[in-house]
Amino acid sequence: MQAHEIMIRNVYKVKEYDTVRSVIERFIQHRISGLPVVNDRNEIVGYISDGDIMRYIGKKEDRVVNLIYYSTVISDAEAFEEKVERILDLNVMTIAKKKVVTAPWEEDIDRIATILGQKQIKKVPIERNGVLVGIISRGDIIRHAFKIIT
Repeated sequence: MQAHEIMIRNVYKVKEYDTVRSVIERFIQHRISGLPVVNDRNEIVGYISDGDIMRYIGKKEDRVVNLIYYSTVISDAEAFEEKVERILDLNVMTIAKKKVVTAPWEEDIDRIATILGQKQIKKVPIERNGVLVGIISRGDIIRHAFKIIT
C-alpha cells in the first residue's frame, strides 16, 4: 500500500508569511499539534509543531560563559507571560523547522511507519512533484494497519 492511498488530502497548513498567532488558532480550532508551512506555490518550506512553541516560551537554562579573566552567567530573565505575548506576532518561519521530513506520493506505508518511528515525529507531509498533497500521521497508520480489530 502506498502513501496516496491512506493520506489525508485536506491538509491544514499555514503560509510562510503567517504569524504564530494564526498557527495557534489552527491548533486550537482543529485540535492538532503541527502544521506544514507552505509558500504561494504550495511547496513545503517548513513545519511548525506545538513542541517548537513550547521550546520558545519555556525557560531557557542558565549558561555559564568562561572568559579569560572571569566567568559570567547568562540567565533567561524574560517572564513567561512576556514570551507568550511576543510569540503571537512573530512570523511563523522564525520558529518553524526549515528541514522538513517528507515522503513522496508513492512511498510504501511500511517505509512511512519506519520514518515516523525513527525520526520520532507525529506526522509526515506527502509531496507530489514538489507540492504538498497530503499528510499521514502515526494514528493514520495505526488505524489502517489494525482496522481488522474494530
